[in-house]
Amino acid sequence: MSLKQLNILLADDDTDDCIFFKEALEELTIATGLTAVHDGEQLMQLLTNETNELPHVLFLDLNMPRKNGFECLTEIKLSEKLQQLPVIIFSTSFEQEVVNLLFKNGAQHFIRKPSEFSQFKKIIQQSLMLIAQGSIMQTTQENFVLTLQSNLHPI
Repeated sequence: MSLKQLNILLADDDTDDCIFFKEALEELTIATGLTAVHDGEQLMQLLTNETNELPHVLFLDLNMPRKNGFECLTEIKLSEKLQQLPVIIFSTSFEQEVVNLLFKNGAQHFIRKPSEFSQFKKIIQQSLMLIAQGSIMQTTQENFVLTLQSNLHPI
């Protein structure tokens, strides 16, 4: 996939995480555009608006007000317009049962939010590299959870 800019949509109610995400993108070598929404209802309104172009990827937090990440993921994967949108779950929780359910419900990857900014930046870079390479849709259960130990080449 040859892109001049990756358009990213971030759905996260945590203001600090949104700031860290934006700062991490600014330090990467790949050009990105970021739109952020802070609850699930805002997210679904933005995605279902006929005049909006879909982003290249959605980073989706699970625990949001008004409509949580699970509900949003289900709606996205049931929508003919949205079902091809790559969704990367970006959450602080990491329960194997939840991760398995997210995989079954159509998320492309799961990332556990790291606490250190340097790790935060690296994991975002790794996930964006997958998108830029166009390989994000070929997820198996074995490579569903992205970690810093993944054997990925830098952007």
